[in-house]
Amino acid sequence: MSAPSSVVTVGSFDGVHLGHQALIREVCRRARARQLAAVLVTFEPHPTAILAPERPVPRLTVGGERLEILAELGLDRVHVVRFDGTLATRSAEAFARDVLVSRWGVQELVVGPDAGFGRDRGGDTTTLPGLGARLGFEVTVVDPVRDANGDAISSSRIRDVVRSGALDRAATWLGRPYRLSGQVIRGAGRGGTIGIHTINLDGPAPDKVLPPDGVYAAWVEWGGGTAGAMLNQGPRPTVGDTRRSVEAHLFGFASDLYDRTVRIEWVTRLRDIRRFESLDALKRQLVQDRDQAMAALSRHAETSTARPIAAR
Repeated sequence: MSAPSSVVTVGSFDGVHLGHQALIREVCRRARARQLAAVLVTFEPHPTAILAPERPVPRLTVGGERLEILAELGLDRVHVVRFDGTLATRSAEAFARDVLVSRWGVQELVVGPDAGFGRDRGGDTTTLPGLGARLGFEVTVVDPVRDANGDAISSSRIRDVVRSGALDRAATWLGRPYRLSGQVIRGAGRGGTIGIHTINLDGPAPDKVLPPDGVYAAWVEWGGGTAGAMLNQGPRPTVGDTRRSVEAHLFGFASDLYDRTVRIEWVTRLRDIRRFESLDALKRQLVQDRDQAMAALSRHAETSTARPIAAR
């Protein structure tokens, strides 16, 4: 079967921030104008996990999170290439020939100014035009999207602001609140003993970038529903639990979500994690937290619109 004719972009796309989204929209626009398929080629795991395992890059999107976001952007195909030691040694020309040309029939490659793929990132904006001329495709470089200060939006900058707790800035650069997806598991049931029922998430993944531990207002979404929530991220010192956990008390919802996948969007940080002298004191604080979270959510509309997409 012959390869489809496509307009293609290649990259890690961790976070799928506003810069990525602008690049993808340009891919789709050019593909539609030429009546070609719009294709995104990406990698899993992140290349640094193989190239520099001693300093892996923490991820803004883990598991299926990246694919959920990409599903909203109008692409025809998403191709996830397994990144391993063999792929790391393949030249940019070999990768372009074997994947972009043979698999996807690339007619035009659209990249950002910091693009780089192939051995030692040899396929960059200085070498790609010549490579395209040899293999029969055009190369278009798209300008970065810049913030209000004129600085290019990047995944590394967003990782920094999430870790610092500047979630409003992260949301501005991402074009949506920062998110975490996970499966609901059974907890110890302590919340029910004080009248604050919670859902407990498995994880989070160790390579997921998290904001500082604390109590947050959040939105929680699952297949068929959405609820505002009071979110606790971190240890539970009042009951002697030092493990980092993520649990949420959902407003106006008390049904069973065990084994369901939910998505959390951090909205506003309410306070630090701290130890209380008794469960009664903790409950009084949680009632205050719940009121503050509801007030915060009344000012922040729920924004989730993700749909699933199958990797090809």
